[in-house]
Amino acid sequence: MKQLSLNGLWSMNRRGEETQYEGPVPGSVLSFLLKADAIPDPFDGRNEYQVRELFRDDYIFRKDFYVEEDFLKAEQVELVCEGLDTLAEIYINEKKAFYADNMHRTWRIPVKEMLVPGENHIRIEFLSVLKYMDNYQYAENKEIQYVATGAMKGNQLVRKAHSMFGWDWGPQLPDAGIFRDIYLESWTGRRLENVRFHQIHEQGSVKLQIRADFTPPAEGQERQKIRVSVKKRPADGFAKADFISPSAEAVLGNNTTWETTLSIPDPKLWWPNGYGEQNLYDVLIELLDSDGTIVRNIRKTIGLRTLTVSRRRDQWGKEFAFQVNGVRIFAMGANYIPEDCIYSRITKERQDYLLECAKRAHFNCIRVWGGGYYPSDDFYELCNEKGLIVWQDLMFACNVYDATDAFLENCSREIEDNVKRLRHHPCLGLWCGNNEIESAWDHWPDFQIETAGLRADYIKLFEHAIPHVVRENDPDTFFWPSSPSAGGCFDKPDDENDGDAHYWDVWHGQKPFTDYRKYFFRFCSEFGFQSFPCLKTVETFTKPEDRNIFSRVMESHQKNDAANGKILYYMSENFRYPARFDDLIYVSQVLQGMAIQYGVEHWRRNRGRCMGTLYWQLNDNWPVASWSSMDYFGRWKALQYMACRFYAPTASSLVREDSLLSLYAENETSVPVKWQAQIRIRNMDCEIICSATAEGSTAPFCSEKIAELDFGSLCSGDDTWAETVFAESIVTFENGTKNHNVEVLLPYKYLALKQPLVQTDVTETEDAFVIRLKSDVFSPFVELDFEDADVIFSDNYFHLTGEPREVEVKKADILRGSFENAENLKKRLRIRSLRDTY
Repeated sequence: MKQLSLNGLWSMNRRGEETQYEGPVPGSVLSFLLKADAIPDPFDGRNEYQVRELFRDDYIFRKDFYVEEDFLKAEQVELVCEGLDTLAEIYINEKKAFYADNMHRTWRIPVKEMLVPGENHIRIEFLSVLKYMDNYQYAENKEIQYVATGAMKGNQLVRKAHSMFGWDWGPQLPDAGIFRDIYLESWTGRRLENVRFHQIHEQGSVKLQIRADFTPPAEGQERQKIRVSVKKRPADGFAKADFISPSAEAVLGNNTTWETTLSIPDPKLWWPNGYGEQNLYDVLIELLDSDGTIVRNIRKTIGLRTLTVSRRRDQWGKEFAFQVNGVRIFAMGANYIPEDCIYSRITKERQDYLLECAKRAHFNCIRVWGGGYYPSDDFYELCNEKGLIVWQDLMFACNVYDATDAFLENCSREIEDNVKRLRHHPCLGLWCGNNEIESAWDHWPDFQIETAGLRADYIKLFEHAIPHVVRENDPDTFFWPSSPSAGGCFDKPDDENDGDAHYWDVWHGQKPFTDYRKYFFRFCSEFGFQSFPCLKTVETFTKPEDRNIFSRVMESHQKNDAANGKILYYMSENFRYPARFDDLIYVSQVLQGMAIQYGVEHWRRNRGRCMGTLYWQLNDNWPVASWSSMDYFGRWKALQYMACRFYAPTASSLVREDSLLSLYAENETSVPVKWQAQIRIRNMDCEIICSATAEGSTAPFCSEKIAELDFGSLCSGDDTWAETVFAESIVTFENGTKNHNVEVLLPYKYLALKQPLVQTDVTETEDAFVIRLKSDVFSPFVELDFEDADVIFSDNYFHLTGEPREVEVKKADILRGSFENAENLKKRLRIRSLRDTY
């Protein structure tokens, strides 16, 4: 087996134009044109709309390459395209080799007869998907009317990431190009095609069943051997030593399938983040000639674990809980979208940073949303290492599909490709058929005008074709038909007591945060609240005169209809109107964090009934106002910092009902946790008016009320007293960590906040800067930032309540900029609290 990479320098031109642009592949129309400064930045201002129109034309990519004569002596030579986006005619030495029509597939194209020894030429013509959509011919009674919010009509007609046509958080930039590796592969006779694993867990050991599939052997290859070895990977990465037992070896003869079972003694299990170690094993499968020469090898990462979704019946209905190694866990995480509109810019380094930030916020789960794409192998390797269970949507979202025979076949092969590619990863938690389409057909008004034939196509595609392909290729991984769902067949897909739920009345329905407490979903896989990105990010796409949330540019970077007005509505319910544009951005982020915290804390308090929360959304694909907790540049919003607190394995929450304050402890660990708890009422000078204390222990995987304080006797006849006080709780766990909560008795806008004087001291250690803060008065939502640097603080958007607070900036977390010393950092540090905004 030999490979010849075709990555590297290519040229590109628009059809009908002579100008050639050079650029690296993986790459795309946008990456080539931006490299040549031939177009304006589509993320700046309102350039998106001008750049979008480029894709009404076709684009041609070309490359000359050299092939050695020995390479062509093999029986088979294939062109392998791991990512062609999307409608592509491929020519080798001016002969048409193939037509590709699905960006989600890996294409293997026989090209031996088209190649010659020496110089060769490849040309790939990417045809306009916009023209294809405009000219699509529907069958009778099959014309689709529905268009997802922010998207372009017809986006579902092409097997291309739906969100590239726009979404309610993303621009309409349907790029085209070669976004993953492209190469030639040659071999003779038998080729190792794919490998499947099945684990049987027994007391003290795991039996690993392995099946390898091959192409038929050539004459004389009957004596070829297969060898399989397994080795536990060290914590610092791939094993550097030779693979050792358990192992197996056999002569293949004329077989095209080989199976064996290896017993792994004393197995080290893989656990999600927060529950144990992420132990990984490398499996090496080698195909050898009779003389021992290695013809081909495949290395796969596995983790020894059992992982499914528990659907047992209980007193509330039917649960939905990830069960790992027999333990039902509370899933904590968010929804993931592609990190960029230009997919060749989604590097392993960017994925690593994003997923490490998720891990730092105590995520144990991440949902790959169905309107984007199937991420690279690197993404799943990183999730393996970081302990993030992947809820994997198949790439269908919020759309009506015309399930022609050709469409069904294309989708089936797409799913087979990706299931085979990803099924071995220990992080893979479930396959989900689509995002929100079952629910839409059940009750979304705009879906009800679609034809009965299109409704039948939903059943054909999502209840028959797709489940069959998934179960045939990966029977070990839980399959879920849609999200939300109660199991499919349009049977109450939004049932609060069965399956998973998406809850959007807080935000889209403009219900108050308290509305979260009315619902006890078994698993809330989508809920969210918007905010603006920080000023530094806004400055990348605006001029000074654009910095008003109702300017044309700011509204262009807000893809959810009337959403800026929604932010102001919720702001008016909770806060005073900010004095400056930058303050409004800050308050919007505080508001977003409060909303999501309200929901998560409620559902964690009801652990057992609810078993997971995945907020919408973790990241952005361009600089925009959205539901994300991290913006396009990787800057943490207030929500990301708050998630570090409300997703902590041991956490607490404070609830007020009339004059009763109730304090809860959440223990998402496998051991009992001792704690000491305090509830206090303080005035604005942080003087304690009354308090209550308690101590005890909370059982593993449990949430419980641990203390309460009734302040009714302190209330006067009216509520003016409530303007001058706040409630706080402090829970100190036995490992020394403290969990701090604040509850106000009236909305923040009514509080008589005093202007704070925050004392600051900064010291430097070998690997960090330590910031110590203390305020003379109650200072809610203290924000730390720098105008000319980006860092990740150990904590941010916290409350100062009279006690000193220590925040650390590790030198490894200085992302942009630098600091000469502690004094320099202190001088540049910007501190803001809620009272500073008006």
